Amino acid sequence: MSATQHHTLEIPPALSGNRLDAAVATLLNDYSRTSIKQWIEAGQLTLNGSVCVRPRTRVADADQIEVIATLAASENVAGEALEFAIAYEDAALIVVDKPAGLVVHPGAGNPTGTLVNGLIYRFPDLSALPRAGLVHRLDKETSGLLLVARTSATYHALVAQMARREIHRQYIALVHGIMISSGTIDAPMARDRQQRTRMRVASAGRDAVTHYRIIKRYRAHTEVELTLETGRTHQIRVHLQHLGFPLVGDPTYGARRGLPPTATQALIKHLTALQRQALHARRLAFVHPISGQKITLRSPLPVDLQRLRRALGDDTKRHQSGHA
Repeated sequence: MSATQHHTLEIPPALSGNRLDAAVATLLNDYSRTSIKQWIEAGQLTLNGSVCVRPRTRVADADQIEVIATLAASENVAGEALEFAIAYEDAALIVVDKPAGLVVHPGAGNPTGTLVNGLIYRFPDLSALPRAGLVHRLDKETSGLLLVARTSATYHALVAQMARREIHRQYIALVHGIMISSGTIDAPMARDRQQRTRMRVASAGRDAVTHYRIIKRYRAHTEVELTLETGRTHQIRVHLQHLGFPLVGDPTYGARRGLPPTATQALIKHLTALQRQALHARRLAFVHPISGQKITLRSPLPVDLQRLRRALGDDTKRHQSGHA
């Protein structure tokens, strides 16, 4: 089985003159440029109302584009026995509590050992669904809750909820620097032109909105609660870097060790030992597509982040009490 998603785009001035496939890849950064090129050549894209099959076609400001994105089933993905927790399960859907370090989708660098492989091993029927039923994604080193559909009808219903921004995702993060106030980051994003594995804030990119609220300030760090209004690739990581408060443990987007002067040995130990970005998807809320019931799930903060948070708190108290 395959599924399709429709996207309507308008070329912004900054992308005028670019190749069609490159411009669409910038605006639809959830898909690879290779896939976009294949869709164009298959006649699945219209430019100003007419089918365009030439990826090299140059686009102009305000051009109107419609794309039919085809998502293939996962029949060719082998099931593997992998460790991950299930936070919720019924006949229509599953919510996975993903550990840090587990890649979600197979790719060129990770053909096996991914969450998709593990899902197909535990739930073989998922092989008939695009992306093994995964409705959204998390980065490899981000832990927390992921929504998975078990049937075609549920998949389409949940994807539609996601498109309408009716699936609510909340994260906890530890960042470098001391934030002054809570707020919203409204900064469009696109794929980095020099490093295709990275994303960047770009005026010609797709809209991206992240709300953030300060939970606690430490000596040189802040604990933050983040809520996604959109779901772009690496959105939280890029937005926090753009704001000047990169995630602890995220070298890709400008993080640094960031040890405060005279830090406690415990803090040094846990900052040094952290092998991933300090980001956890702790809350997921959505309407069940079959029952209509509102479902809200929470995932406890993983042990590594609990220990780091405790070390940050102890270091701050020690400094405030004059024992630095």
